[in-house]
Amino acid sequence: MNNKVIKWIIDFIKGMFIGSGAILPGVSGGALAAVFGIYEDLIQFISNIREDFIKKVIHFLPVGFGALFGIIILAYPIEALLASHPVHILLFFMGCIFGTVPLLYKKAGIHGRETMHIVLLTATAIVSFILLVTANIYLNLNVPQNTFTWLMSGVIFASGFIVPGLSPSNFLIYMNLYEPLTGAISRLDFSVLIPVSIGAIFCVIAFSKLVNHLMNRYYSIIFHFIVGIVIASTVIIFPSADQFSGLSVLDIGFAVVLGVIGLFLGLGMSRLESKYKPED
Repeated sequence: MNNKVIKWIIDFIKGMFIGSGAILPGVSGGALAAVFGIYEDLIQFISNIREDFIKKVIHFLPVGFGALFGIIILAYPIEALLASHPVHILLFFMGCIFGTVPLLYKKAGIHGRETMHIVLLTATAIVSFILLVTANIYLNLNVPQNTFTWLMSGVIFASGFIVPGLSPSNFLIYMNLYEPLTGAISRLDFSVLIPVSIGAIFCVIAFSKLVNHLMNRYYSIIFHFIVGIVIASTVIIFPSADQFSGLSVLDIGFAVVLGVIGLFLGLGMSRLESKYKPED
């Protein structure tokens, strides 16, 4: 098969994971973009959008189509699976993410790695985990659903792409807006989707230049910080004891198998990413 076709398929699958991850509680679309080697190029493209515009749009088309597929087509199945089989789907996603962490760690050290970077990674993972656990326990807000709310939801949703490791779905859950938004996506309710899209576009355009500037100046620091957040935000989605209760040994065994399959899928995606790199 032609290498370009294979690369297109791989990028579509990456986009699908990024899009579905963006709506999966605890998972960050930006973290998955970083894991799959897309984040840096995407930020550079958005922050300098007029430079080689057509070429870069064509380059990101499969990722974009995959992300739309992941967000729109998979929104309802993921929501349904989270309700009926949370342990299975969460372990599968954990496996997928952890399978790609070695590549992300390697990428973080591409310009060198010092002791301070390991300390930063470890401290970030620990502090992020504590903050996420605290938020899950104590945050529970009731926010009215109106146009302004959906604009802000769009900003929150896009922030998960701009700041890897930040899970917008969790914030929307804290504000009791997650289920209304996923429901609006699955039924294509444009009264919700339009303001959400406007808020998301504003967030991406407003902050991409700042992020790109920080990446250019503090690459190793930023990426080790990202690895720490990715690890914490992945560990935090491990199913709770309540979600395990009622499962048979066979069910748990099958969930573990799915986690292992996800792990090998992530490792395989990493190898393919290294083999079929974008052409300059």
